[in-house]
Amino acid sequence: MSQKVKVAIIGPGNIGTDLMYKVQRSSVLEMSAMIGIMESEGINRARNLGIPTSIEGIKFIEDNPDIADIVIDATTAKAHSEIHGPILEKLGKIAIDLTPAAIGKIVSPMVNMEDALKVKNVNLITCGGQATTPIIYTIGKHVGIEYAEVVTAVASKSAGPGTRNNIDEYTRTTARAIELLTNSDRAKVLTIFNPAIPEVPMRNTIFCIPKEEYDIEEIAKAVEEMVKSIQEYVPGYTLTLRPTVDKGIITTIVTIEGQGDFLPPYAGNLDIETASAVKIAELYAKNILKNN
Repeated sequence: MSQKVKVAIIGPGNIGTDLMYKVQRSSVLEMSAMIGIMESEGINRARNLGIPTSIEGIKFIEDNPDIADIVIDATTAKAHSEIHGPILEKLGKIAIDLTPAAIGKIVSPMVNMEDALKVKNVNLITCGGQATTPIIYTIGKHVGIEYAEVVTAVASKSAGPGTRNNIDEYTRTTARAIELLTNSDRAKVLTIFNPAIPEVPMRNTIFCIPKEEYDIEEIAKAVEEMVKSIQEYVPGYTLTLRPTVDKGIITTIVTIEGQGDFLPPYAGNLDIETASAVKIAELYAKNILKNN
Protein backbone atom coordinates (compact mmCIF):
# COMPACT_ATOMS: atom_id res chain seq x y z
CA MET A 1 0.00 0.00 0.00
CA SER A 2 1.34 3.43 -0.93
CA GLN A 3 2.07 5.61 2.07
CA LYS A 4 1.45 8.83 0.18
CA VAL A 5 -1.45 10.21 -1.83
CA LYS A 6 -0.81 11.96 -5.15
CA VAL A 7 -1.51 15.69 -5.35
CA ALA A 8 -1.55 17.85 -8.49
CA ILE A 9 -1.62 21.64 -8.44
CA ILE A 10 -3.29 23.67 -11.18
CA GLY A 11 -1.87 27.18 -11.25
CA PRO A 12 1.92 27.55 -10.96
CA GLY A 13 1.82 31.16 -9.77
CA ASN A 14 2.95 32.46 -6.39
CA ILE A 15 0.34 30.53 -4.43
CA GLY A 16 0.76 27.30 -6.38
CA THR A 17 4.55 27.42 -6.13
CA ASP A 18 4.52 28.09 -2.38
CA LEU A 19 2.02 25.27 -2.01
CA MET A 20 4.31 22.90 -3.90
CA TYR A 21 7.05 23.28 -1.30
CA LYS A 22 4.60 22.68 1.54
CA VAL A 23 3.21 19.54 -0.14
CA GLN A 24 6.74 18.20 -0.49
CA ARG A 25 7.25 18.43 3.29
CA SER A 26 4.15 16.36 4.00
CA SER A 27 4.48 12.80 5.24
CA VAL A 28 1.28 11.69 3.48
CA LEU A 29 1.21 13.78 0.29
CA GLU A 30 3.19 13.27 -2.91
CA MET A 31 3.61 16.17 -5.34
CA SER A 32 2.66 14.41 -8.58
CA ALA A 33 2.18 17.28 -11.08
CA MET A 34 2.42 21.04 -11.50
CA ILE A 35 0.04 22.20 -14.22
CA GLY A 36 -0.26 25.54 -15.99
CA ILE A 37 -1.11 26.97 -19.39
CA MET A 38 2.29 28.49 -20.23
CA GLU A 39 5.93 28.27 -19.25
CA SER A 40 6.55 30.07 -15.98
CA GLU A 41 8.85 30.23 -12.99
CA GLY A 42 6.56 27.86 -11.10
CA ILE A 43 6.66 25.30 -13.91
CA ASN A 44 10.44 25.60 -14.15
CA ARG A 45 10.91 25.22 -10.40
CA ALA A 46 8.75 22.09 -10.37
CA ARG A 47 10.60 20.64 -13.36
CA ASN A 48 13.96 21.29 -11.68
CA LEU A 49 12.72 19.39 -8.63
CA GLY A 50 11.86 16.39 -10.80
CA ILE A 51 8.11 16.91 -10.54
CA PRO A 52 6.05 16.14 -13.67
CA THR A 53 4.82 19.33 -15.33
CA SER A 54 2.38 20.31 -18.07
CA ILE A 55 1.25 23.50 -19.79
CA GLU A 56 -1.90 21.85 -21.17
CA GLY A 57 -4.05 22.96 -18.26
CA ILE A 58 -6.90 20.74 -17.05
CA LYS A 59 -6.65 18.70 -20.28
CA PHE A 60 -3.51 17.09 -18.87
CA ILE A 61 -5.54 15.62 -16.00
CA GLU A 62 -8.29 14.55 -18.37
CA ASP A 63 -5.72 12.69 -20.49
CA ASN A 64 -3.86 11.35 -17.43
CA PRO A 65 -6.53 10.74 -14.78
CA ASP A 66 -4.21 8.60 -12.64
CA ILE A 67 -1.77 11.48 -12.17
CA ALA A 68 -3.48 12.58 -8.94
CA ASP A 69 -6.11 11.69 -6.38
CA ILE A 70 -6.31 15.24 -5.03
CA VAL A 71 -6.21 18.36 -7.21
CA ILE A 72 -5.63 21.79 -5.71
CA ASP A 73 -6.86 24.67 -7.86
CA ALA A 74 -4.83 27.87 -7.46
CA THR A 75 -6.11 29.66 -10.57
CA THR A 76 -9.18 31.94 -10.71
CA ALA A 77 -12.77 31.83 -9.50
CA LYS A 78 -14.09 31.78 -13.06
CA ALA A 79 -11.76 28.97 -14.16
CA HIS A 80 -12.73 26.80 -11.22
CA SER A 81 -16.48 27.34 -11.38
CA GLU A 82 -16.83 27.10 -15.17
CA ILE A 83 -14.11 24.62 -16.16
CA HIS A 84 -12.00 22.91 -13.52
CA GLY A 85 -14.67 22.12 -10.94
CA PRO A 86 -17.06 20.35 -13.34
CA ILE A 87 -14.25 18.36 -15.00
CA LEU A 88 -12.75 17.24 -11.69
CA GLU A 89 -16.20 16.22 -10.48
CA LYS A 90 -16.70 14.14 -13.62
CA LEU A 91 -13.32 12.48 -13.07
CA GLY A 92 -14.16 11.73 -9.44
CA LYS A 93 -11.21 13.73 -8.10
CA ILE A 94 -11.04 15.48 -4.76
CA ALA A 95 -10.85 19.20 -5.51
CA ILE A 96 -9.48 21.75 -3.06
CA ASP A 97 -10.36 25.20 -4.35
CA LEU A 98 -8.13 28.12 -3.39
CA THR A 99 -10.09 30.59 -5.52
CA PRO A 100 -13.10 32.61 -4.31
CA ALA A 101 -15.43 30.56 -6.53
CA ALA A 102 -17.17 29.07 -3.48
CA ILE A 103 -19.00 26.35 -5.41
CA GLY A 104 -17.71 23.66 -3.08
CA LYS A 105 -18.25 23.11 0.63
CA ILE A 106 -16.80 26.06 2.54
CA VAL A 107 -14.22 24.74 4.99
CA SER A 108 -11.84 26.20 7.55
CA PRO A 109 -9.52 23.67 9.26
CA MET A 110 -10.14 24.71 12.86
CA VAL A 111 -13.88 25.29 12.39
CA ASN A 112 -15.42 22.47 10.33
CA MET A 113 -12.59 20.43 8.84
CA GLU A 114 -14.40 17.11 9.24
CA ASP A 115 -17.11 18.36 6.86
CA ALA A 116 -14.58 18.04 4.05
CA LEU A 117 -14.79 14.24 4.18
CA LYS A 118 -18.49 14.40 3.28
CA VAL A 119 -17.80 15.97 -0.14
CA LYS A 120 -15.19 15.96 -2.93
CA ASN A 121 -15.06 19.69 -3.67
CA VAL A 122 -14.14 22.08 -0.87
CA ASN A 123 -13.55 25.81 -0.95
CA LEU A 124 -11.01 27.32 1.42
CA ILE A 125 -12.79 30.68 1.45
CA THR A 126 -10.01 33.27 1.10
CA CYS A 127 -6.86 34.18 2.98
CA GLY A 128 -8.88 36.64 5.05
CA GLY A 129 -11.49 33.97 5.66
CA GLN A 130 -8.93 31.47 6.91
CA ALA A 131 -7.34 34.12 9.11
CA THR A 132 -10.50 35.44 10.77
CA THR A 133 -13.30 32.87 10.60
CA PRO A 134 -11.81 30.68 13.38
CA ILE A 135 -11.58 33.69 15.70
CA ILE A 136 -15.13 34.87 15.04
CA TYR A 137 -16.31 31.26 15.34
CA THR A 138 -14.66 31.07 18.78
CA ILE A 139 -16.20 34.34 19.94
CA GLY A 140 -19.58 33.18 18.61
CA LYS A 141 -19.44 30.03 20.75
CA HIS A 142 -19.63 32.27 23.81
CA VAL A 143 -21.96 35.04 22.66
CA GLY A 144 -24.38 35.63 19.80
CA ILE A 145 -22.99 38.12 17.29
CA GLU A 146 -25.29 40.68 15.73
CA TYR A 147 -22.62 42.00 13.37
CA ALA A 148 -19.03 41.03 12.56
CA GLU A 149 -16.64 43.22 10.62
CA VAL A 150 -13.16 42.35 9.37
CA VAL A 151 -10.57 44.83 8.15
CA THR A 152 -7.68 43.03 6.48
CA ALA A 153 -4.50 44.85 5.49
CA VAL A 154 -1.91 43.07 3.35
CA ALA A 155 1.32 44.23 1.78
CA SER A 156 0.55 45.56 -1.68
CA LYS A 157 3.34 43.43 -3.18
CA SER A 158 1.67 40.27 -1.84
CA ALA A 159 -1.54 40.97 -3.77
CA GLY A 160 -0.99 39.81 -7.33
CA PRO A 161 -3.24 40.31 -10.37
CA GLY A 162 -5.35 37.25 -9.50
CA THR A 163 -6.17 38.64 -6.06
CA ARG A 164 -6.92 42.09 -7.43
CA ASN A 165 -9.09 40.80 -10.28
CA ASN A 166 -11.08 38.63 -7.86
CA ILE A 167 -11.47 41.24 -5.11
CA ASP A 168 -15.27 41.43 -5.40
CA GLU A 169 -15.60 37.65 -5.20
CA TYR A 170 -13.09 37.70 -2.33
CA THR A 171 -15.17 40.16 -0.34
CA ARG A 172 -18.47 38.34 -0.90
CA THR A 173 -17.03 34.88 -0.24
CA THR A 174 -15.32 35.93 2.99
CA ALA A 175 -18.42 37.66 4.37
CA ARG A 176 -20.62 34.70 3.39
CA ALA A 177 -18.27 32.25 5.10
CA ILE A 178 -18.34 34.27 8.31
CA GLU A 179 -22.14 34.23 8.29
CA LEU A 180 -22.32 30.51 7.50
CA LEU A 181 -19.62 29.21 9.83
CA THR A 182 -19.95 31.49 12.84
CA ASN A 183 -22.73 32.64 15.13
CA SER A 184 -23.02 35.96 13.26
CA ASP A 185 -26.19 37.48 11.82
CA ARG A 186 -24.36 39.81 9.43
CA ALA A 187 -20.78 40.28 8.28
CA LYS A 188 -18.79 42.85 6.34
CA VAL A 189 -15.26 42.56 4.97
CA LEU A 190 -12.90 45.35 4.00
CA THR A 191 -9.48 44.86 2.38
CA ILE A 192 -6.56 47.28 2.29
CA PHE A 193 -3.49 46.87 0.07
CA ASN A 194 -0.80 48.50 2.18
CA PRO A 195 1.93 50.15 0.05
CA ALA A 196 4.31 50.61 3.00
CA ILE A 197 8.00 49.80 2.48
CA PRO A 198 9.44 47.77 4.08
CA GLU A 199 6.44 45.52 3.61
CA VAL A 200 4.40 44.61 6.68
CA PRO A 201 2.81 41.22 7.50
CA MET A 202 -0.90 40.57 7.07
CA ARG A 203 -2.97 42.23 9.80
CA ASN A 204 -6.62 41.37 10.51
CA THR A 205 -8.72 43.57 12.79
CA ILE A 206 -11.95 41.92 13.91
CA PHE A 207 -14.94 43.76 15.37
CA CYS A 208 -17.96 41.96 16.82
CA ILE A 209 -21.17 43.49 18.14
CA PRO A 210 -22.63 41.01 20.68
CA LYS A 211 -26.33 40.38 21.19
CA GLU A 212 -26.31 39.54 24.89
CA GLU A 213 -24.23 39.52 28.06
CA TYR A 214 -20.87 37.75 27.98
CA ASP A 215 -17.64 37.19 29.87
CA ILE A 216 -14.79 38.87 27.96
CA GLU A 217 -12.14 37.00 29.92
CA GLU A 218 -13.72 33.68 28.99
CA ILE A 219 -13.79 34.75 25.33
CA ALA A 220 -10.19 35.95 25.45
CA LYS A 221 -8.95 32.65 26.87
CA ALA A 222 -10.87 30.68 24.23
CA VAL A 223 -9.41 32.85 21.45
CA GLU A 224 -5.90 32.27 22.82
CA GLU A 225 -6.48 28.51 22.66
CA MET A 226 -7.74 28.78 19.08
CA VAL A 227 -4.62 30.75 18.12
CA LYS A 228 -2.43 27.99 19.56
CA SER A 229 -4.29 25.41 17.45
CA ILE A 230 -3.81 27.44 14.27
CA GLN A 231 -0.12 27.92 15.05
CA GLU A 232 0.35 24.15 14.68
CA TYR A 233 0.05 24.54 10.91
CA VAL A 234 0.62 28.32 10.54
CA PRO A 235 3.55 29.06 12.91
CA GLY A 236 3.51 32.80 12.15
CA TYR A 237 -0.11 33.27 13.26
CA THR A 238 -0.04 35.73 16.19
CA LEU A 239 -2.64 37.25 18.48
CA THR A 240 -1.57 40.89 18.33
CA LEU A 241 -4.45 42.26 20.37
CA ARG A 242 -6.17 40.08 22.93
CA PRO A 243 -9.98 40.41 22.74
CA THR A 244 -11.02 43.61 24.45
CA VAL A 245 -14.19 45.67 24.76
CA ASP A 246 -14.66 49.31 23.82
CA LYS A 247 -18.10 50.95 23.69
CA GLY A 248 -19.74 47.53 23.65
CA ILE A 249 -17.73 46.25 20.66
CA ILE A 250 -15.42 43.26 21.01
CA THR A 251 -12.17 43.94 19.16
CA THR A 252 -9.21 41.68 18.50
CA ILE A 253 -6.31 41.62 16.04
CA VAL A 254 -4.35 38.74 14.51
CA THR A 255 -1.18 39.15 12.45
CA ILE A 256 0.33 36.54 10.16
CA GLU A 257 3.94 36.18 9.08
CA GLY A 258 4.62 33.55 6.42
CA GLN A 259 7.06 30.64 6.63
CA GLY A 260 9.02 31.88 3.61
CA ASP A 261 8.80 28.62 1.64
CA PHE A 262 8.62 30.53 -1.65
CA LEU A 263 6.82 33.73 -0.82
CA PRO A 264 8.48 36.37 1.40
CA PRO A 265 7.61 36.24 5.11
CA TYR A 266 5.44 39.37 4.88
CA ALA A 267 3.03 37.47 2.58
CA GLY A 268 1.29 35.80 5.50
CA ASN A 269 -2.02 36.25 3.71
CA LEU A 270 -0.94 33.75 1.07
CA ASP A 271 0.87 31.50 3.54
CA ILE A 272 -2.23 30.80 5.63
CA GLU A 273 -4.15 29.86 2.48
CA THR A 274 -1.53 27.36 1.29
CA ALA A 275 -0.99 25.97 4.80
CA SER A 276 -4.75 25.45 5.16
CA ALA A 277 -4.86 23.65 1.79
CA VAL A 278 -2.17 21.22 2.94
CA LYS A 279 -4.01 20.67 6.24
CA ILE A 280 -7.19 19.70 4.38
CA ALA A 281 -5.32 17.63 1.77
CA GLU A 282 -3.65 15.66 4.56
CA LEU A 283 -7.04 14.97 6.12
CA TYR A 284 -8.25 13.51 2.82
CA ALA A 285 -4.99 11.59 2.34
CA LYS A 286 -5.09 9.99 5.77
CA ASN A 287 -8.69 8.95 5.16
CA ILE A 288 -7.74 7.43 1.77
CA LEU A 289 -4.77 5.55 3.23
CA LYS A 290 -6.84 4.29 6.14
CA ASN A 291 -9.46 2.85 3.81
CA ASN A 292 -7.04 1.27 1.31
